This record gives sequence, C-alpha cells and structure tokens, in this order.
Amino acid sequence: MGEWMELLLSFVFLWATAAISHATLFFRDNLFLLLISALLLTREADALQVISGSVTVVQGGTAILSCHVIDTNDDLTQITWQRRTREKPHSDNFLTILPRDGAQFVNGGDDRFKYIGNFNDKNGTLQFSNVALKDEGSYTCIFTLFPSGNQKTEIPLNLLVRPFTNVKDNLPTLGTEEVLFATCTAAGSKPPAEVRWLTDGLGEKVRTTTNSTQYDNGTTTTVSSLFGVPTREINSHQVQCVISGDSLSKEETLPFTIQIYFSPTEVNIRVITEDSFECVTEANPSANFTWSRSGQTLLQSSIKVDGAELQLLSLTSDQNGLYQCEASNAYGTKHGQLYVHVASGACSAVWALVGVLFFLNVAVAAVWYLDKSKQLQRCFPSHGDGPRDPPSPRSAGDDQRREQEQLQEGARLTLQCFTVSCITFHLGER
Repeated sequence: MGEWMELLLSFVFLWATAAISHATLFFRDNLFLLLISALLLTREADALQVISGSVTVVQGGTAILSCHVIDTNDDLTQITWQRRTREKPHSDNFLTILPRDGAQFVNGGDDRFKYIGNFNDKNGTLQFSNVALKDEGSYTCIFTLFPSGNQKTEIPLNLLVRPFTNVKDNLPTLGTEEVLFATCTAAGSKPPAEVRWLTDGLGEKVRTTTNSTQYDNGTTTTVSSLFGVPTREINSHQVQCVISGDSLSKEETLPFTIQIYFSPTEVNIRVITEDSFECVTEANPSANFTWSRSGQTLLQSSIKVDGAELQLLSLTSDQNGLYQCEASNAYGTKHGQLYVHVASGACSAVWALVGVLFFLNVAVAAVWYLDKSKQLQRCFPSHGDGPRDPPSPRSAGDDQRREQEQLQEGARLTLQCFTVSCITFHLGER
C-alpha cells in the first residue's frame, strides 16, 4: 500500500510539472499576440475623438451643448451628462441617454434641456433654453464605448448678463457750491459694463466719477456720477449717458436734461387788455397760480380765472379791490398784487367835449343876438333921419317868422352828456 501511494504521488508531481511546462510554453508562444492586441486597442482609443467646445450665452437665451464621438467603430452603449454649476457646486449626473429608452433625467427633471443629437451617430448634443446665471459652470459629456470604455469631455458654459440701466436726477437746487446733478447706473452686469457721460461742450463746468461694486454671483454694478455748480446758465442743458459692454449688442444711450430747481422769482402782473391780466414768473418746476381778492371771494359770475390769467367780466365798482396772485411750487412761494378801481361817471374826455359844446352854443347865441340888433335898428331909425315908409304888414310877418326860425336853430345846439366807466389799476409785487 505504501508503494502504491508513492507511485501515485510521483505521477501527480510529474503531471503538474508537465502542465506548468505546457502553460509556460503557451504563454510564451501567445505573448506576442497579446501585446499586439493591446497595442491595437490603445491606438484605437487614441484615434477616437470627442468633439465639443465652450459655450457663451446671454442670460435668458438658449445654449447648444454640442458633444459627439468621431473616428471609432466601437459600440456605443450609453451617453451620460454631468454638471457642476453655481447652484450645484458638486458634480452629479443629471441625464442619461440609452439606445432604446432615449433621454432619461436623473435626480429630477428639467424641461429646459432637450436632446437634439442622434444616438446611432454617437451624437449627444443638448439644447438648453432659458439659461440663468445659476446654471453657469461646467457640463461633462461621457460616452460609454465597448470595448474601449468611457470617453468624456468638459464643456464650459459662460453667461453674459445685461445690465439694468437708468439715470437718476438728484434734484439740485439753485446755489453756488458744487453738487451732484445725476447718477447713471448699469446694475447687475456680467462682465462689468462701461458707463460714461457725453456733456456736449459743458467742459470744465461739470466733472464725472465712476465706481464699481462686484457681487458674489459674478455680476457688477457700475455707477457714474455727474457733478457741477447749479446755476441758471446750466439749467435745461442736454447731456447723455452712454453704456457699453460685452453683454450688450450695441451701445445704450440715455438722454438726460440737467434740471436746476428753484422757487418762483419776482412775480409780475402783465396787462393783456383793459379787463384781462396775467401773472408771470420764472420757476422750476413751473409754478402753480392762485388768484385771490383781499377780504372778499372771487365771484365766478363777474370774474374768470384760468390758471395765471384773471379777467373782469364786467367793469363795475363791484370789482374794486386788491387782487393777489400767488405763484408757488415745491421750493417756495411768491406773490404779486393788483389794485383795481372802476369809477362810474363822466371822464375827463367827456368834460372836454362838454366844454366845446358849451362854447359853440355861446358863439351861436352871440351871432344870433348881433343879427337881431341890426334888424331892430332898421325898424326904428334915429330922429335925425327923414321919414320912412312903415313896413307893410306882410313884411313884418315875414320878419317874425324868420326870428322864430333862428330861435329854433339856436335851440338845436343842446348839450349832450353821457355816463361811462373808467378803470384804474396799480400793480405791485411782494
């Protein structure tokens, strides 16, 4: 029995030795083939390319995340998309594309993504709409190939953010010291916007400063300020704020009129017609006008007020009194005064006419009296004269009728006097 065991062990040893020798010879004979296969696979993996590129899009726009494989005959089994963004700083899978099931979202859907590639063409391109600043980051496209394995590439997504622009009036008031006129702001821009003023010949009368503030989300707010001395000469001058930058397709120009604000100046009351007057002043903003009558109310039946204008509808003594025009705006108030006196009676012109008519009546009466005296002398001659024939009754009657006609003619020159209204007004200001 012991001899048989020794023989069996010897046989096993010889078999194992022969097997090891055979395996060694097989490995040695096929080592060259294994090296050739590995080299071919490495060359094929080096030959294939994943095509992509960085993408820049304006916030709210649509981005195309292009990704596809070329120069390979490997079988494509899956396409996977990963992202690392401002909102999600850690890389995670969000979309897989399979040959039968198509695009499938991972960890929640996002309807802004749409697969527009072709799996059979090894094209994993995505359309990404309504891109927000939070989506800025890196997107990775991964192709799972057999037998070469996974091939991937990163696609940087950069966002441009248009600024919110405005010009704000600082409401400067009239003065002699330099003040801030206005500010022009380009807020929340990415990259930073350029802001500048065009002052159209104001030269050294104004100056500008520019400041920028950058925020954690990558946006920047730029503010340009316009300074100057608030004088009447610079009031109403036109300037422009110009904003430019990569996020804008063209320069944006904001017109601005420099406004120097002041209360009403001297109030003047201008005579339009005999019964109409206008309150005039200079103010910025324009003044509001209020007419009043000292101690009495303005009767709409006899007085018409239309803004700065006052009209007396009837020239009677009822309109007599002191009228006041108040000009006011947010910066102050000024007053002007009008004193009206309407007199009912004969004016100086009428009295002059009366005098002329009176003297004409006296002159006519004198002529008539002289003519009458001559006729009496002819009727009653002096004693030294010879006898004359007495007038016939007919001629005496004719003389009497002539005298009556002359009296009637003199009576026609009567004094006519009429009553008129005369207005006197005095203007004042305080």
